[in-house]
Amino acid sequence: MLATFIGLMAKEIVLIGRSNVGKSTLFKALTGKKVRVGRRPGITRYHFKVQVGSVFYVDMPGYGFMLHVSKADLDRTKNIIVDYFEENASEILLAIQVIDVASFLDIADRWEGRGEVPLEIELYEFLSDLGLDVVVAANKMDRIAKKDEDWVLDAIAERLGMLPPWRQWSER
Repeated sequence: MLATFIGLMAKEIVLIGRSNVGKSTLFKALTGKKVRVGRRPGITRYHFKVQVGSVFYVDMPGYGFMLHVSKADLDRTKNIIVDYFEENASEILLAIQVIDVASFLDIADRWEGRGEVPLEIELYEFLSDLGLDVVVAANKMDRIAKKDEDWVLDAIAERLGMLPPWRQWSER
């Protein structure tokens, strides 16, 4: 009976992001569950869900350009992601959008230079429009020079339309 009650109360924490940004590595760190990771994009093709306590953690496939992957496969992956979030929004406690800080701004500049909305920004807005709480996990910080870390994080937050949390804290 208690297990059934906990099952009804269970919510999801979903990890989402571009291919090869470290979603599965973060998933493994959060859950302790081994998942396939690799150097090449596209290892995770469908969502993978595990329960830890009363919370389900979901590792989603990556999105965006992948070398040697057809447009049809990229579109199928996008549809899997969009459908999952739309169908499960009421069960999602938190979406963790993992980004590669080392490439985020370059990719955003390239897309915006073509008059397009970058995928990371489109995804963040989509998740927000669904009414989900979204946390941005800045991964690959080791590829950013120490002196540039604050500037890069501020610029990413600005592009996402966020007020950086460190700017909201009052200094004491």
